[in-house]
Amino acid sequence: MMAPMAPNQRWSLDFVSDRFTDGRRFRILALVDDCTRECLALVADTSLSGARVARELDRLMRGKPKMVVVSDNGSELTSNAILTWADQTRVEWHYIAPGKPMQNGIIESFNGRLRDELLNETLFTSLAQARAALERWRADYNGSRPHSKLGWKTPTEFATTFIPRRGLGAAQHAQLRANPRRSTRPAGRIQPLERTQNWIKVGGNVRRTYRPRRLNELLRRKRSRFREHHCNVHWWR
Repeated sequence: MMAPMAPNQRWSLDFVSDRFTDGRRFRILALVDDCTRECLALVADTSLSGARVARELDRLMRGKPKMVVVSDNGSELTSNAILTWADQTRVEWHYIAPGKPMQNGIIESFNGRLRDELLNETLFTSLAQARAALERWRADYNGSRPHSKLGWKTPTEFATTFIPRRGLGAAQHAQLRANPRRSTRPAGRIQPLERTQNWIKVGGNVRRTYRPRRLNELLRRKRSRFREHHCNVHWWR
């Protein structure tokens, strides 16, 4: 699939699971706009069926243009309710290959951040508490955190100030997305350690890669011990 060129052109969704302090399990439906990286919804409940997912998508799609929805092959997302909804709304639904979660890498990266920053750090005692905490985290994620892929803008700021580039063909759009201009990182960046540079060839382009001097020394010692060991081994019949 080609990278999305405008907001609401492609959404990705997935489920995340967690538990209350009493051991009961609940699930979270995460929905992200692949172009703006904006989290559109975090729906928490003890059960999320295909019909419930369809209702949430209906609520979010009012007044929105048609788009491609990307998801895995979970039973809720391949149910008759989802297939009927996609047919009625004429939304193109794309399923990733089984066992290939990185085909839906944007939502997988988002899920990892959600788990590390909120779910792993919070004890949930009730569904109401979980929903309130998820909504606060979503508002902070969308409105207060600059994203490197968005030119260090927040997802909300990028979505509201987005200007489509007209007069460019699909091939030019793909090239611009594949080779974006480097943006200036905010001040306070930590300087890298002393490193040695090597050269590698990636996709026909020569790039510079770095390796710490300490790592070079460790690898050199390891190779030396390996040679000494194999030179001193006596093979017996």
